[in-house]
Amino acid sequence: MSAAMEIQNQDPVALPPKRRKEGYWRLVARQFRKRKQAVVSLVLLVFLGVVALAAPFLAGEVPIYVVYQGERYFLPNVLNYKALVSVDWSRWEPGEGEQAIRPLIPYAPERSDLRNRVGAPDNDHWLGTDDRGRDVLSRVIWGTRISMSVGFVATGIAILIGVILGSLAGYYGGIIDAIILRIIEIVLCFPVFFLILAVMAFLPPSIYNVMIVLGLFSWTGAARLVRGEFLKLRDSEFAMAARASGLRDFRIIFRHILPNALSPVLVAATFGVASAILTESALSFLGFGVPPPTASWGELLAQSQSYLHRGAWWLVTFPGVAIFVTVTAFNLVGEGLRDAMDPRLRM
Repeated sequence: MSAAMEIQNQDPVALPPKRRKEGYWRLVARQFRKRKQAVVSLVLLVFLGVVALAAPFLAGEVPIYVVYQGERYFLPNVLNYKALVSVDWSRWEPGEGEQAIRPLIPYAPERSDLRNRVGAPDNDHWLGTDDRGRDVLSRVIWGTRISMSVGFVATGIAILIGVILGSLAGYYGGIIDAIILRIIEIVLCFPVFFLILAVMAFLPPSIYNVMIVLGLFSWTGAARLVRGEFLKLRDSEFAMAARASGLRDFRIIFRHILPNALSPVLVAATFGVASAILTESALSFLGFGVPPPTASWGELLAQSQSYLHRGAWWLVTFPGVAIFVTVTAFNLVGEGLRDAMDPRLRM
């Protein structure tokens, strides 16, 4: 009897805690964090994004905060206030009762100083000056905004076109699929970069033209990926159930099937942003990109051709490093996403 009571008084066997079912995106995030290079690259890209957004606060002549003629203005109001447009902030000195908080780099990217042309890095100009005496660091910072904008907008246009055409081709098949495939094959027959050069030669130089042209000729990869995913998913059980319930094709395509087909598109988008940044830099280097005096990494590299033999190493080093680091970071993030989403490559 005592033995039976002793058994009853023993603690029950501790069962392992029930593991919560892990969602797909949580699993992808956990796998992505295991790739240190991809994580470091993502942190770097976030930093570059902050630099691009905060460019007016980091480099420029317009004060971040100014008390001028008895009125207080912050940066957005200063840029939009007509009475202050004509003020030469590079030479402005605060008077009685006036004060100003200037950006970290007090040089506008377009401000020229011909007395300090092709100046080496010093205490005033940390990365030196270009052939017109403009501060290289200021132009690199503002060039980050141009490159990021072109990369994301051009890739967004390409992904939008590719997702729509790829969805229609993969879902309907038949004659629609054949027509879209022929269009893809025709676009792929032309060298994309030279086709963009030919189109840009007939358009006025503008950052918006660069974005649109890059997006219009870079959608084929996304279209093929989405088409392949739709071919696998259009006959799945949830798609057939949606059709049996009487839902319209538009709702089935974009509400039910497309969310399950976007994983490879996200990976392609990261590589697309890197490719767009590299193409924009090449266009600006050749004189077909962003019009001067707008700051651009490719335009800074173009200047270095004439002054590299004079020892102006800073004109090629800093914008070149910016392009290399940004493109490499996007590629590493894309590889990390690809490995995290592919079950065969997960750690």
